[in-house]
Amino acid sequence: MENKTMTSHVDTCFDCAKACEECATACLESGDVDSRGHDMTACIKLCRDCADICTLCGRLTARGSDFMKSFMQVCAEACEACAAECEKHADHFAHCKACAEACRKCAEECRQMAA
Repeated sequence: MENKTMTSHVDTCFDCAKACEECATACLESGDVDSRGHDMTACIKLCRDCADICTLCGRLTARGSDFMKSFMQVCAEACEACAAECEKHADHFAHCKACAEACRKCAEECRQMAA
């Protein structure tokens, strides 16, 4: 893989992790319940898991690890699950919308790079 492509992917992973952390924090600060009274626990859990997975994927990619392609598959799955959950709340929470968008982008890149 080209170094420029790898660097771009590392940035995408870390951007996604940041969006997930911001989303989880905002959900926690809202009292774990959205404006419609929906429990945000699943959103928070998925965001936290996704942030950790994206961070590790970015680190493995940055070092050119032999495990990075396998881990990109896991990262894509986590990002897709997180995006699906955040999209449920995206109409009334900007942080959920931003997280879903970052997760979709990261999942797409991971799948392309792992192929």
